[in-house]
Amino acid sequence: MLAKRNLIRIVRSPEGVLVDPSMKLNGRGAYLHDQRSCWTKALKGNLAAALRTSLSAGDLEHLTKYMDQLPAEPEAKTEAQPPTEGSHEGADLI
Repeated sequence: MLAKRNLIRIVRSPEGVLVDPSMKLNGRGAYLHDQRSCWTKALKGNLAAALRTSLSAGDLEHLTKYMDQLPAEPEAKTEAQPPTEGSHEGADLI
């Protein structure tokens, strides 16, 4: 579970769908992680459903610009490869 400081609130207001850095604006809200992958998934439809609205082209443009300012995510670590034949890596030495 991420701390609340790692979440960004999005709110549906009469002015449209907005990023709410204060987390205090009136309106139906949803929280997204501060990770681009989370935003990418949310902008494909989950966010609109959570806010019980449809995202206009202007909303999508505004939210995409905000998403593009988020820091890049670290690359996923690859699983360790098993030692190759003849290597001594991982071998018990006596």
